[in-house]
Amino acid sequence: MALFELALDADALKAVESDVATLSAALEASDDLRALVGSPLLSRAEQKAAMAGLAAHFELQALTSNFLGTLAANRRLGVLKAALADFGRLLGAHRGELSAEVTSAKALTKTQSEALRKSLKAAMGRDVAITTDVDEGLLGGLVVKIGSRMIDSSLKTKLDTLSVAMKGVQ
Repeated sequence: MALFELALDADALKAVESDVATLSAALEASDDLRALVGSPLLSRAEQKAAMAGLAAHFELQALTSNFLGTLAANRRLGVLKAALADFGRLLGAHRGELSAEVTSAKALTKTQSEALRKSLKAAMGRDVAITTDVDEGLLGGLVVKIGSRMIDSSLKTKLDTLSVAMKGVQ
């Protein structure tokens, strides 16, 4: 991914990591920002101006600001969330961390995320970088994917399993 490679070459991984965390949090928190990056109605110039304003507001590094401008100029802001997640995965791999995708019924708190990170580190024997997503359809519990391994402790899966087992009992 371009942003990671540029940050690595410029020896700016830590600064860009901070920017990525800021942008990811802003995307999660702001319906308006999600609408902006997903809107096909805004022109390239409008998107570029909005990203420049966002970069100035959050005091982002020039490298990150230029990346946002390039995405806007190429009408690719729709991939911003995925690009930020990719940066995190590449950074984790660079640091020797495993990457875990965690889906929960509700957004995890910082305390819950940290406890999960510690549990996964103990189970895997290595640091684990976590990316989270919310799927209210899970009803409760978690689905954790680490590489090709998946741990599904969601209430939905347990209920589905119980339903199949109950069909055999009549």
